[in-house]
Amino acid sequence: VQLQASGGGLVQPGGSLRLSCAASGFTLDYYDIGWFRQAPGKEREGVSCISSESAGSTYYADSVKGRFTISRDNAKNTVYLQMNSLKPEDTAVYYCATGGCGPGPGDYWGQGTLVTVSS
Repeated sequence: VQLQASGGGLVQPGGSLRLSCAASGFTLDYYDIGWFRQAPGKEREGVSCISSESAGSTYYADSVKGRFTISRDNAKNTVYLQMNSLKPEDTAVYYCATGGCGPGPGDYWGQGTLVTVSS
């Protein structure tokens, strides 16, 4: 049972990246999924989450609203985070987790993918 976060990299301010959170060993359909990030020297913060229902209700932190879009492709067992208009302050390690916006002790976490926004 594993979550694999990928898609990070170095991008210039104003650029875009798409992060992927792929599950193996279980089906993501039934889980709320959240994206979190942790910048150097800062605490981990919630970025966005999506519910398990077919309607896929979503939540975004104010700092990313209008720039980031979370989506899910159940056929690919993957949740995505499309990040546009990236800013230097978006630089962080990004993690995905089950449990939506509030993962608990029994939830799964991906290993993290580094996003660096710099010119």
